[in-house]
Amino acid sequence: MRKEVVMITGANGEIGHGLISHLGKKGDIGILALDVQPLDADLMPYCQRYIQGDILDNMLLGRLVAEFEIRTIFHLASILSTKAEYNPETAHRVNVEGTLNLLRLAVEQSAWQGRAVKFIYPSSIAAYGIPDLETKNRAGKVKEEQFLQPTTMYGCNKLYCEHLGRYYTRHYRQLAADKGSASVDFRCLRFPGLISADTVPTGGTSDYGPEMLHHAAQGIPYQCFVRPDSRLPFMAMPDAVKSLLQLEEAPQENLSQLVYNVTSFSPTADEIQTVVKQYFPKAEIHCQVHGSRQAIVDSWPGDIDDSAARKDWGWSPDYDMNRAFDEYLIPAIRQRYSTK
Repeated sequence: MRKEVVMITGANGEIGHGLISHLGKKGDIGILALDVQPLDADLMPYCQRYIQGDILDNMLLGRLVAEFEIRTIFHLASILSTKAEYNPETAHRVNVEGTLNLLRLAVEQSAWQGRAVKFIYPSSIAAYGIPDLETKNRAGKVKEEQFLQPTTMYGCNKLYCEHLGRYYTRHYRQLAADKGSASVDFRCLRFPGLISADTVPTGGTSDYGPEMLHHAAQGIPYQCFVRPDSRLPFMAMPDAVKSLLQLEEAPQENLSQLVYNVTSFSPTADEIQTVVKQYFPKAEIHCQVHGSRQAIVDSWPGDIDDSAARKDWGWSPDYDMNRAFDEYLIPAIRQRYSTK
């Protein structure tokens, strides 16, 4: 008999850590974890099965169809924005072809089970592309359908995969005589920058925020690569996990769209630096603007409109900026680096 599980790709990443810990502590569903890297030892007890493997390996994914009954796929694996710019073709293969492989897996699972498998996909504000800083400053809270002209490979990958999810949910094999009833229940979140206390930043373009904090806690000088007035939306990692689970649990009939913005607070880089120095007064944070990375940040919204998520499935973050630092980030990071 096949085992019922939720599948988490990119399991050893920032979001994967939080999601596995949360689901594992609840203990009401088995977790099938997949990552190209070894899984951290503290996550292993939560997983029914861990597989070190690649989402581009179709033979591996084919074996999973026969062995597991996958209720939901949380597809977290990706090559992030900065690394994707250095290896855009590799990023395309992982971020797009890997997603396509998993959507096909979801279709096969749906056919086996006679119900649509949920496919939870974290997209990004990188899917946006605002043409200039003046437009960004005028735009205010950007809605899901606005400014969809991304300037990075990562953003292009994310936006295209949103369209792939829409196709597999609503139009899959629409002209085939034997198209059948198998489909996917694709649900997508456009995340802002995410700040985690439990994992170190991994090179994303919005990582100047968490990098400031992690460097300060270790007493390491930090060169911030954006202007002090640069503004992006952010969210604490517990809220990112919460939003994924809330969207996964939402009744399908409540969902008016497939892609939802979620956010929490929208500080400038200077405002983040001010808060970091309140907790770590000796922190050395200096500005050394990287022109190309600054241009990417300037093309992303300073804030996003998440009213659809609030209306459709009751989204509301637990952490504003003050609470995120006071109750989550600072205590955990001090413990991580044994600072006072």
